[in-house]
Amino acid sequence: MKAVIQTEFGDSGVLQLADVETPKIRKEEVLIKTAFTSVNYADIKSRKGSKGKGSFPLTLGLDAAGTVVKAGESSGFAAGDRVIAFPIGGSYAEYVKAHKQLTFKIPESLSSEQAAAMPTVSILSHILLHEIGQVKKNDAIVVHSGAGGVGSMLIQLAKLAGVETVVATIGTLSKEDYVKRLGADHVSTYDTFSEEVLQLTNGKGADVVFDSMAGEVTTASLDCLGLYGSLVQFGNSSGSAGHFKTSDVHSSCRNVKGFSLGTTRKHRPDMLAPAAERVIELFATGKVTLPIAQVFDLSEAKLAHDLIESRAYEGKVLIKP
Repeated sequence: MKAVIQTEFGDSGVLQLADVETPKIRKEEVLIKTAFTSVNYADIKSRKGSKGKGSFPLTLGLDAAGTVVKAGESSGFAAGDRVIAFPIGGSYAEYVKAHKQLTFKIPESLSSEQAAAMPTVSILSHILLHEIGQVKKNDAIVVHSGAGGVGSMLIQLAKLAGVETVVATIGTLSKEDYVKRLGADHVSTYDTFSEEVLQLTNGKGADVVFDSMAGEVTTASLDCLGLYGSLVQFGNSSGSAGHFKTSDVHSSCRNVKGFSLGTTRKHRPDMLAPAAERVIELFATGKVTLPIAQVFDLSEAKLAHDLIESRAYEGKVLIKP
């Protein structure tokens, strides 16, 4: 089968299309013919080696949508099932394998494109909003990187849940209309959001801040986080660590919560099924959607990565094997 591999860390030029063996499955796994896979920012970090050591040749990709072509005897799936999955060993490939706990059936009413756009960002967003952030309707929340995949989902899910005030931050105001169409009540840039949140809330501050940026954005987030508020930290796309002091949290009764979907897939995969079931239903009924920025062929994985790194896109970037 065809797959995108890399044999060293580096820029997008290390991505190569190659012929590799089709995965062999165990009794609790399924083999899936990939319809589409999405490109996530975590793929960029993995390609560069900033997420730790890699075993080469390495195939990137966190999630995929497709059709089961072979099902292990105790997987609970059958050939012909349409599914989304978090594959073992990457997803930039014509066929992928996945464990039954990380594979979820999808209805015929859900297109393969939307199905491929949703797994990582929608399941993560649902858990962040409802389980980690425990957001309430009368909360004022801040969603950083509002035009990205997770940001796009957080905004929609928050408004669907009835959250009154959603502030989205973006790198450039050219994306303002996009995040407003998703449901954001207010839009700010990273250099002004802290002051603007305090103004919007009459000095009270935000109840929950969702931070995938880290670095200086974390510091500014704490500057506008209200008493008893929560900073939910789930990434560091800025490339820099965020810093805070114990004095930033104890006297103000604020808290910092961390979450990683990758860690949860590995150590607590059982946590994903309830969120997956809910977001699949929301997508299938059209209550939420993810705009598709562009679809690339498998041979164009380099171009897909270049687009992600440029940040000059809105929605999700897909690869079609």
